[in-house]
Amino acid sequence: GLSYTWIFNNNTLHLQEDGRRFVSQETGNLYIAKVEPSDVGNYTCVVTSAEAEHSVRGPPTPLTLRRDGVMGEYEPKIEVRFPETTYAAKGSSVKLECFALGK
Repeated sequence: GLSYTWIFNNNTLHLQEDGRRFVSQETGNLYIAKVEPSDVGNYTCVVTSAEAEHSVRGPPTPLTLRRDGVMGEYEPKIEVRFPETTYAAKGSSVKLECFALGK
């Protein structure tokens, strides 16, 4: 399987303690709730294959804040990708991801 890590301004993002940011291990997407001035900078995704023992680093993507109040091309929406049926063994854990997207 693949795992996803994000680098922010050349430092690994440690998101376990961070309630505002989340990396989907399903898609690799980085989600940020309520962007703050401290979030401005360059974000780089690193994809690691444990089986191949190899990592690939993507290009940096800059995040900037708009001060004009214009939302841009994305309007807030709810993004849900639940399968029609989810099976789980009794006593096991199931993780579902649901995000409100916006810009």
